[in-house]
Amino acid sequence: MASEGADGHGSKGIDPMHQFEVKSLVDIQLGPVDASFTNASLWMVIVVVTICAFMLLSTSRRALIPSRLQSLAEMSYEFIANMVRDNVGKDGMGYFPFIFSLFMFVLFANMLGMIPWSFTVTSHIIVTFAMALFIFIGVTLLGFIKHGLGFIGFFVPSGLPVALVPVLFPIEVISYLTRPISLSVRLFANMLAGHTMLKVFASFVGLMGIWGVAPLVFMVGLTGLEFLVAFLQAYVFAILTCIYLNDALHMHSH
Repeated sequence: MASEGADGHGSKGIDPMHQFEVKSLVDIQLGPVDASFTNASLWMVIVVVTICAFMLLSTSRRALIPSRLQSLAEMSYEFIANMVRDNVGKDGMGYFPFIFSLFMFVLFANMLGMIPWSFTVTSHIIVTFAMALFIFIGVTLLGFIKHGLGFIGFFVPSGLPVALVPVLFPIEVISYLTRPISLSVRLFANMLAGHTMLKVFASFVGLMGIWGVAPLVFMVGLTGLEFLVAFLQAYVFAILTCIYLNDALHMHSH
């Protein structure tokens, strides 16, 4: 989008970060807390509604010979079910609804963010960190509920000499505590960088006129790559959640 130039003379420039601006749509003030309904909130609602509509429409008939929509829903179900079984085991299927919902939310948020003039909620660290922190707290509580204080043994690799425990135990704890940071930053950084790059190359196409064919071709390829990244980031977010869940249930990491 065009914006005022830095020189203050009204020259037009391209601001690739403007697309990530959070704007208040409905001002809501609860004491000292600003709980305004923003464009980010709106697009999260749109994501959830779109997922619900997709699942309801695809499963309404449940035909023996599935339609394309039903096939997509069944493929999504089997894809996540196999992921949970392979990484957590059969007892992990009790957590399948959560993993499936998480995957679909990140996937649809990423994909809907590819629509021009939309808003990519996963490009904001506050959104991805909130999800990652919820997962981290959940699996940690689950680990202590499942194993009691024995879950502390997760931070001591099996076969480790007793003399090395004071050295490696804090390292393992710090590594564990960085999980929500690495999980959230990976998704946020990939979506932020990809959309910024798309915006920059789109500006080149407009500014270069007839010579903008080269950046246009590159942008088409980059858009296809960004769709792939959008899917892969949803997959990585879900599979890492499965791995963390497996650690909490089975303490198999070490």
